[in-house]
Amino acid sequence: QVQLVESGGGLVQAGSSLRLSCAASGRTISSYDMGWFRQAPGKEREFVAAISRSGSSTDYADSVKGRFTISRDNAKNTVYLQMNSLKPDDTAIYYCAAAWRVTTGQRGYEYDYWGQGTQVTVSS
Repeated sequence: QVQLVESGGGLVQAGSSLRLSCAASGRTISSYDMGWFRQAPGKEREFVAAISRSGSSTDYADSVKGRFTISRDNAKNTVYLQMNSLKPDDTAIYYCAAAWRVTTGQRGYEYDYWGQGTQVTVSS
């Protein structure tokens, strides 16, 4: 089992940047594929980004590609989401997740462990 704790959310203005962190405990994240998801009020949870165990492969939702970067530091047992050029539509609760195995990494049900989320609010 893995415990995940997100941090780094906040209130920022459009065009600014934030870096979210997901700190894991219980097991090394090197055993897991990791992902970020988000959920805005009244909307479905949606995929944001994913990264393979070694960090050699990444994937992004079209809505964030070119603006967001997912990375991991297995030595620190931490996954990051660097968010640049933030837009009001990025406002959501952001969750990190860990999976023993994924097929695409883009579906929530593929993940076994979830953090409690961190709020990101982008003002226009």
